[in-house]
Amino acid sequence: MRRLLLLRHAKSEHPVGVADHDRPLNPRGQAAAPRMGAYIAEAGLRPDHVLVSSARRTLDTWEGARGPLQGNPGEASGALYEAGAPRILDVVRGAPDSAGTLLVVGHNPGLQDFAVEIIGAGKKGDRKRLAIQFPTAALAVIDFEAASWSEIAWGTGSLERFVRPKDIDPEAGED
Repeated sequence: MRRLLLLRHAKSEHPVGVADHDRPLNPRGQAAAPRMGAYIAEAGLRPDHVLVSSARRTLDTWEGARGPLQGNPGEASGALYEAGAPRILDVVRGAPDSAGTLLVVGHNPGLQDFAVEIIGAGKKGDRKRLAIQFPTAALAVIDFEAASWSEIAWGTGSLERFVRPKDIDPEAGED
């Protein structure tokens, strides 16, 4: 079995004169990232390997989340920045097979499009919520009956859970 964790970057700033790639997290995002890391740790979902978009907001999200996870630095991937669903699939298929659990930290709309296309089963309510909105700092946990990441294909994943920051802390808000 393979387990894929998809974590959308936490809420970011839109400062004037700062390129999209270099946008930082805002205070809400800075609070949400470690909260989601703590959730991942407490739920026993620790990743064996982490792939993070090269954008500052995704790197900052992982930096905040990995503290509670005591995780590795992760691997920055330029291929995940502004990636559509097909490119994300290629990145996932290239993950090391030594990783039973893979975490991908990325962006919308690609992450949501990828999740909707890769999931073929799972909790109906969670699938519906994910299809409607994949908010900042939300986490999708998808299981696959596959011996290798290279075997992952559209419609073969089972959504095990979909967790939004407000599911953990109703005061957290979301976009």
